[in-house]
Amino acid sequence: MAFFLPTERVALFIDGANLYSASRNLGFDVDYRNLLEYFRRQAHVIRAYYYSALLETDDYSPLKPLTDWLAYNGYTLVTKPAKEFTDATGRRRVKGNMEIEVAVDMLELAPRIDHAVLFSGDADYRRLVEAVQRKGVRVSVVSSIRSSPPMVADDLRRQADQFLDLADIAPEFTRRQTEPRPPRPNLRQTPAEPFQEPPDAA
Repeated sequence: MAFFLPTERVALFIDGANLYSASRNLGFDVDYRNLLEYFRRQAHVIRAYYYSALLETDDYSPLKPLTDWLAYNGYTLVTKPAKEFTDATGRRRVKGNMEIEVAVDMLELAPRIDHAVLFSGDADYRRLVEAVQRKGVRVSVVSSIRSSPPMVADDLRRQADQFLDLADIAPEFTRRQTEPRPPRPNLRQTPAEPFQEPPDAA
């Protein structure tokens, strides 16, 4: 079970592509309005960051409706252009890592929060979690060990003060059931998450 103190100042740090991959692997879509409300019921959420690399195609990103909705509904949006490249086999790849952006924001906000909630299972965040903990901030990691393969690195899960399996808390903010998707072998070279229609959208 999730453990938060009602008086804790909490900030959410959502790696959008990572959350999308984990939720699709588990077979559901995220309702971002309910996700924010869920954590607001647990503690005092002072900021909710959503990070996404955007691939611009003909001056329009398929993520734009989602990111616009998030920006007007309680989230602080952090974006940067995704980079396209061709790998050694000639396949088109898209890369848009957001680790630096997450690290800068979490370290800057650390003196003003009691608890950071990181939505990612990427092992690269372990040192960031450790650094924030040294500043007296508790860190929860939200990912999944129930997906196939598991989405969270063991090192990151052990470093966190609290690990929340996405499968356990998903009923609080599941938008609709979908068919589980085959796991992607390399999260670091997959496209940013495609648009998911926000709640209450026509």
